[in-house]
Amino acid sequence: MLHTLQEAGEVEVVGLLTTINAAFDRVAMHAVRRCLLEAQAEALGLPLVIVPLPWPSSNAEYEAAMTQGLDEARERFQIMGVAFGDLFLEDIRRYREEKMAEHTDLSPYFPIWQIPTDQLAQEMVASGLKATITCVDPRKLDGSFAGRAFDESFLADLPAGVDPCGENGEFHTFAWDGPMFRHPVPVQVGEVVERDGFVFADLLPA
Repeated sequence: MLHTLQEAGEVEVVGLLTTINAAFDRVAMHAVRRCLLEAQAEALGLPLVIVPLPWPSSNAEYEAAMTQGLDEARERFQIMGVAFGDLFLEDIRRYREEKMAEHTDLSPYFPIWQIPTDQLAQEMVASGLKATITCVDPRKLDGSFAGRAFDESFLADLPAGVDPCGENGEFHTFAWDGPMFRHPVPVQVGEVVERDGFVFADLLPA
């Protein structure tokens, strides 16, 4: 999404916004350590707004935290809109649009909306994007995929019915190099554990 926005040049990207699980100090759902999140933002050359979420977090708590985070972003960067990486889930897009209208005066953007995900996945790999699978939902994809590189081999091994971009929550990734990066963020795969019904690969700074 970031690369698409920067290539188009129609808007100026001035910052990143990410939620973290405040109890574990990791990116919510992806379980990426804060130190890697911060290293990623530095490598992208963009300032970072971190939105802490309580654990467990109710939907009301999530919405309150996001509203506060967006208020902070607007004050820091004088932004007029927020871009989301959603691909085809109509209900998620509608939810974001409704909540943005309800709680902010910011415009939502969906720069990669409805790009076919098989095409998009291949384009990302071909562009030089480097990413590692950090979380797998074993109800949708075998847990052995956790810790693998997001590459042609990974895409070829995905079972039928699994979205190649993980749009249905099959897997989550950490991007550490690519055309939008000024330099790579070296990582290594640590312990792979199953927790709360998901399989997580703990990424460590290399």
